[in-house]
Amino acid sequence: MSGFEPYAELAGDYSDKHATACPWSTARDLLTRAELYWLSTVRPDGRPHVTPLIGVWADSALHFATGAEERKARNLAANPEVVLTTGSNTMSEGLDVVVEGRAERVTDDRRLSLLATAWEAKYGPEWHFDVRAGTFVNAGHSALVFQVRPRKAFGFGKGARFSQTRWRFS
Repeated sequence: MSGFEPYAELAGDYSDKHATACPWSTARDLLTRAELYWLSTVRPDGRPHVTPLIGVWADSALHFATGAEERKARNLAANPEVVLTTGSNTMSEGLDVVVEGRAERVTDDRRLSLLATAWEAKYGPEWHFDVRAGTFVNAGHSALVFQVRPRKAFGFGKGARFSQTRWRFS
């Protein structure tokens, strides 16, 4: 995040007595290298929708792509508030991170080109995207690109010292 460190607060009631707050840099590193994220959106009728997806952390935000007719895109059109999660599915080690924020479309072709390069560098040539008219294009299909800047985030440390850290962004 360009040197920015949000305020970190340890939730003592949910943490080992010897735990310390996790630094944002640790969570940011996890968000950068994670291969898979879970996106939670809300359907127009209020029911939740959760789906796994790939993404790229860049410019202090997590970015993901979806087809305009997919459920998550239709949900975001009605309500852009989301939760993104990533981490490890073990109790004995690791860190889980939960990011709350607002999904906003990225339509600037120059910025999308930079993101497309980052996507391919992270996931390989099968995830090559061209950029056209404010979208990613691959094999004749277009995808909308969204960014989520954290408004609030939580880190759940696991292992010998369970911890819960809350990061507040301004």
